[in-house]
Amino acid sequence: MKTFFVGIDISKDWLDVAICEGESMKVLVSFRNDNSVEGIEKIILKCAKSVAKQKLWYCFEHTGNYGLLLAHILENKSITYSAVPALEIKRSIGMTRGKNDKVDAVRIAIYAAANHFKLSETKLPGEKLLRIKHLLTLRGQLLKNSQQLQNSRKSFLVAAKSVDLQDVIEDLNTKITELKKSILIIEEKIRTEINSSEDLTNTFNKVTSVKGVGLMIAATMMVYTNNFTAFDDPRKFNCFAGLAPFGYSSGISITGKTRTSSLRNKTMKTLLFNGANTAIMYDHDLKKYYNRKKIEGKKHMTVINAVACKMVARIFAVIKREEPYVNLVR
Repeated sequence: MKTFFVGIDISKDWLDVAICEGESMKVLVSFRNDNSVEGIEKIILKCAKSVAKQKLWYCFEHTGNYGLLLAHILENKSITYSAVPALEIKRSIGMTRGKNDKVDAVRIAIYAAANHFKLSETKLPGEKLLRIKHLLTLRGQLLKNSQQLQNSRKSFLVAAKSVDLQDVIEDLNTKITELKKSILIIEEKIRTEINSSEDLTNTFNKVTSVKGVGLMIAATMMVYTNNFTAFDDPRKFNCFAGLAPFGYSSGISITGKTRTSSLRNKTMKTLLFNGANTAIMYDHDLKKYYNRKKIEGKKHMTVINAVACKMVARIFAVIKREEPYVNLVR
């Protein structure tokens, strides 16, 4: 049983550590070490000297690449840990004054001790999924750069009516073309990674059998769900993506519109909305559903959100049934 909780505040160069005893909520020790292989090894050794290894549960904020080495070493040593969204820790603590890494480590340790009943052990995705994750991140950055340059080109085209800017516009065209080529290369690398794994290929084929789901939606969902092992319920995933609608009321006098949460994964929601817009063009049932809701007076984005939820339900269904989605011919 885990009765001591190690809170770690992660930065690029170092890790601040604090150990909290679960029952008394007393912080036993706090210290700092380098964010390196040697530093992390020393942290594990020092924590094990303070408390028996089997009683320790490590907890830190989900910080992306800066925490990847820590997670990798803990997992290799079969040490239990949780990577928790920073906002969840912040909201659980409430209002705070001031900030420094040592205090943050203590706050994370206290958070873990106070919320140990709802902590779930984190598991890193496999190497191929991690590579796909970073390829998706790079693609997103290049896509953003491409859009910025395209917006700049529009501005220069307006200015070119008064000033000779042909050389500037040609330079922008070249850069935009190069970025688009790079994006296509990255997408091909993602396909290659998926095709190199039988498990990922099977999942990909089932997921993309759902109308509106292409490479980007499938690959991104596979990463966020750890190939559909981190989520077992489409409703939970809808909450994660920001698709699930919630009521808004208080007593008998305040009743607002049902709305989705602002706490969402924006990338996933955008991709699913794009997929939903495609699905209503090519899927008979979803197209019929969309048209019916529009006739009832529903707004476009409200219906698209509902269509995206239906797509997620279909995706989880094909994973559960272990067979592709079949659209009945009508």
